[in-house]
This record gives sequence, structure tokens and C-alpha cells, in this order.
Amino acid sequence: MNDSKIEQISAQLESESSRDRMIALASLRDVPAFEAVPLIKKVLEDENLQIRSMAVFALGIKQTPECYPILVKLLETDPDYGIRADAAGALGYLEDNRAFEPLVRAFYEDTDWLVRFSAAVSLGNLKDPRAYEVLIRALDTDEVVLQQAAIAALGEIKAIEAIDRILDFAQSEDWLVRQRLAEALGYLPSPKSLWALKYLQKDSHPQVSEAARISLGRLEEGLEARG
Repeated sequence: MNDSKIEQISAQLESESSRDRMIALASLRDVPAFEAVPLIKKVLEDENLQIRSMAVFALGIKQTPECYPILVKLLETDPDYGIRADAAGALGYLEDNRAFEPLVRAFYEDTDWLVRFSAAVSLGNLKDPRAYEVLIRALDTDEVVLQQAAIAALGEIKAIEAIDRILDFAQSEDWLVRQRLAEALGYLPSPKSLWALKYLQKDSHPQVSEAARISLGRLEEGLEARG
């Protein structure tokens, strides 16, 4: 991108109008990461929380070596739980396995459910099998959204050994939990998964039955390819 355009965005990020700053931040979508990150950093401490949130998210998309330490610091120290949750989510987008430890700490130690939820989702995005114990523990919480995140993430890390445990949720009252289960089972090839997906295909909620149908197709294709 030409220098004048970069200078224009840079100046707009310093505008007193939060609307201008937000538009400038959005316009970084087409700017290469190495040019975008220094500009994103200008609004990481913005007084407008929505702009800060957009900036943190942008660091997960515009990836340079600088992004990881910035996001970890925000996750560990920012006083606003929404920003900590955004940082946890952005670390998942980076798919950098160094984020495993900070995300696990956030899951165990952060007091806000939204941060813990984002950490669980991102542990799935990392596809790191070490997350197994954390995610199994998340299934035991009373917070349904954490159960949803953990089931999805166990599918992402292909934790075959978790099948019996997540099948406990096949009759959950929450249809989103059943949908996440149907999606996760599509990544866990076993006779139990096939049986459970045939059961979930008959679910009363259309999004659950559709997720089960798609996962069943994925598993059956995989079995045919191997056979």
C-alpha cells in the first residue's frame, strides 16, 4: 500500500472522533500485517472500549512476531474482562503453540466466564493434545457455554479418548451443547461416534440433526477412504 494512504490512516487513528478512529481501524483490512501492526498499536489503549476490542482482534488477524507478546500481556494484565477475552480469542487465531500455557492459566485462574470460554475455544484452535485435561475439567463446570466450548475443542484436538465423556451430553437440555457434540463427533472416528450421530440425526432441533448428518457423512467418507 502506498505511503500516503498509510499516513492518512495513521492521522485518522489520532482523530478526536471515535467514529473516525473506528473507520481507520477497519480500513487496515487491506493493509499488509507489517504495516498494519504499528498502526493497530496506536489504539490498543484507546478510551473507547469498542475500538480497543477491534484492535486486539486485529492483532490475531494481522500476524507479525510482535503480536504474540502483546496479546499475552493483555490476557494476563488487562483490567477489562472483555479485552482479556478478546486477547484469548486472538491468541487462538495466531495458532502459536507458545500460547498453550497462558491460555491454560487464563482458563484456571481468570475469574470471568467469558475469558475462560475464549481460552477454551482457543485451546481447540491450537489443536494441541496437551489441552485434553483442561478441556475435560471444563465439562464439569456449571456454565453451559464452557461445556459447549470444551466439547467443540475436544473435537478439534481429535481427543478420541474423550468420546465416552462427551457422550454424557447427548441428552443435554441445551440444543447448542448437542450441536457442538454432533460437530465434535465428526472428528472422532469410532463405532460409538457413528452410533451417537445416528441418534442425534433424529434430534428435535433442526440444527442438531443437520450437524449430525454432516458429521456422519464425514466419518463414513473417512472409513471408506481407509477401507
